[in-house]
Amino acid sequence: MSSLVSVRTLLALSRTRPPPILSPCHRVSQISPHFRCQLKFIATPLLRRNVASTRCVQYARPPPVIKADPDPRKGTDVNTEPRERPTLRENIYTLPNLLTASRILACPVLGWSIFHDDFYLATGLLVYAGFSDIVDGFLARRFNMHSVLGSILDPAADKALMTTLTVTLAVKGMLPLWLATIVIGRDALLSLSAFYIRYTSLPSPKTWRRYWDFSIPSAEVRPTTISKYNTAAQLALMFGTTVSPIGPAFLSAYLPEMQALVAVTTVWSGLSYVFSKDAVRVISETRKKRQPPS
Repeated sequence: MSSLVSVRTLLALSRTRPPPILSPCHRVSQISPHFRCQLKFIATPLLRRNVASTRCVQYARPPPVIKADPDPRKGTDVNTEPRERPTLRENIYTLPNLLTASRILACPVLGWSIFHDDFYLATGLLVYAGFSDIVDGFLARRFNMHSVLGSILDPAADKALMTTLTVTLAVKGMLPLWLATIVIGRDALLSLSAFYIRYTSLPSPKTWRRYWDFSIPSAEVRPTTISKYNTAAQLALMFGTTVSPIGPAFLSAYLPEMQALVAVTTVWSGLSYVFSKDAVRVISETRKKRQPPS
């Protein structure tokens, strides 16, 4: 009798078809309690196989997201953003830079001494400026203390010295006004160009604080050959004019010829900075050219 009931139960189960939208697990849960009791003793192995086969459907999870492999050419992940390059810095606290800065600080004292006719003090400051210029150049070459700031400070110190001497001597009537206009005009144009080059060559981000942070090099100024001769001629003229009130008479004998020479070399050196391609070297562009091709 039990075997007959079991056969009938299996036949009834085979004929019963639940709605197609239900999963096999839902089908088993909706069977009546009477059929469940029969299935527990008769069709337990069969139901276990059916339920085990549908667990993967019931508890299916979405496939894991696989990240892209790192790009071997760049050495970083494709999905990650490129890292910002570290800012290039250099040591600016060197002895040549300190000597150059001392020449700049001596300019106001030099101007004050000429205004008050203290030509002995002015002559001493001029001798110190020339001696310190020779020493800082020797130290930079001998002990490899070159820096981008030094390449800017050195001509800036010469221009500050020349501007101070030109203005004060022109006010005192010891230097022609036309020559003072040429010298001051050239130095003013070069100074404005230096500010513009500093802004355009400064690595990003271009902020006010980074603009005046001279430990971040951006461009290097290389004096031209004619500019070196012009600086020497200007120093000789300014020294002779300053020392003439207290020196021998032959020092002022050739001052007009020296003034003409300074005027010609000043204009020539200013044009050389405009048309020369090697006068200014941008540091960021040089660093990019030195990088190996990827």
